[in-house]
Amino acid sequence: MLSSPIVLRILSTMQMTDDQFFEFCQINRDLRIERNKSGELVIMPPTGSETGNREFNILGQLWVWSEQDGTGLAFSPSTGFKLSTGAERSPDASWIKLERWNALSAEQKQKFAPICPDFVIELRSASDNLKPLQEKMEEYMREPGIQLGWLIDRKNRRVYIYRPGQEVECLENPATVSGEFVLPGFILNMSKIW
Repeated sequence: MLSSPIVLRILSTMQMTDDQFFEFCQINRDLRIERNKSGELVIMPPTGSETGNREFNILGQLWVWSEQDGTGLAFSPSTGFKLSTGAERSPDASWIKLERWNALSAEQKQKFAPICPDFVIELRSASDNLKPLQEKMEEYMREPGIQLGWLIDRKNRRVYIYRPGQEVECLENPATVSGEFVLPGFILNMSKIW
């Protein structure tokens, strides 16, 4: 079993169109595939059972808040988004305001929507290197529409808070993390995440 992502470099003459990449992902549904801004394919291994449970706890808490709040939609890690750089990314959890989501066409919503979520979460699994996840979070922070991101490092019990144009804030072993003004009233209980 894979323990770290595989990066496939592709000649520029062999780059896939957006539709071809979407189809490639559909016929390889059991793989979690992203494409970076250089067109390289990043194939990530499935998470271990413990990390999958922690990811589910994050998704459950975000979903409950999102349903009660009603101002946006929450998305699972199997959702791909096309960023302005051309990269296609799949955050571990994400949320988009309804007015931004509703501005997309029905066709755009069916594939990898050309939008960066307002809020993203990446969860570091035991086998993940921290640096690539930090780079991914920095990539999100350069995108139009992004307002808040959390990188949850279970290994070191830290939560890195990302906000566009600001220094990264690091919380050491927090009991909860607040969605601030971006997700008013959303408080992630970390006891089910650590």
